[in-house]
Amino acid sequence: MRSIDLNADLGEGFGRWTLGADEALLDIVTSANVACGFHAGDPSTMHRICAAAVERSVAIGAQVGYRDLAGFGRRRIDYDPDDLRDDILYQIGALEAFSRVAGGRVGYVKPHGALYNTAAVDDVQAGAVVAALNAYGGNLPLLCQPGSVVARLATAAGLPVVAEGFADRGYQADGTLMPRSAAGAVLHEPDEVVARTVRMATDGEVETGTGQVVAVPVASICVHGDTAGAVQLAARVRAGLLAAGLLVEPFVRTRPSPAGSAGGGPDRRR
Repeated sequence: MRSIDLNADLGEGFGRWTLGADEALLDIVTSANVACGFHAGDPSTMHRICAAAVERSVAIGAQVGYRDLAGFGRRRIDYDPDDLRDDILYQIGALEAFSRVAGGRVGYVKPHGALYNTAAVDDVQAGAVVAALNAYGGNLPLLCQPGSVVARLATAAGLPVVAEGFADRGYQADGTLMPRSAAGAVLHEPDEVVARTVRMATDGEVETGTGQVVAVPVASICVHGDTAGAVQLAARVRAGLLAAGLLVEPFVRTRPSPAGSAGGGPDRRR
């Protein structure tokens, strides 16, 4: 039976400000992209999400972003590549601490927001992402768009790469996501979202806003946790995938590493 991972961005509150229904989504998704405190998230939230994910056997991923709480990481920042590399390492390490306390591990890394979109097309920032993963140990899978610059550089560096599609986002003809400012960039109609998701998971393709069909061979599907009705939509997406005959499961199984080892490592299922 073919399998597919279902992921969501979680832990994106900060202090007294909350965003999304994290626990409810953790009952639906199979991988949690946990904000690491730069674009969103704080230590207590990271601790809580990691514990809840381990309890539900949900894989934990470091959702790394720009140092931009005010802009929620959705504004491009031109970094010195060494500074960006170190910021990413810092975020992975912070989440790893809370994952270990909860009895799990960070199983993969996914860039967030503007970093995700920039690394998809920009060699410098994509190189910084790859450099951070290499420095950490080179065994954490990178969750990113298929065909992106960062996917190409990571593959060339020998890093595991997992291709990701988006259930509720509009696509452009080149396979990149539509800017959030554009009409049709975020989709809300459940039947449309479910149909697009099943098509991506089974046929590896998606229809753009202009009617073109674009190849998107994916192993993981993202449902956003900060959109209206996110929990209900995620539940519909999961039910649609199961009805299509797919097994919905994490693409990694994390385990604690032996004491004293650096970087650890996930049990990769693909």
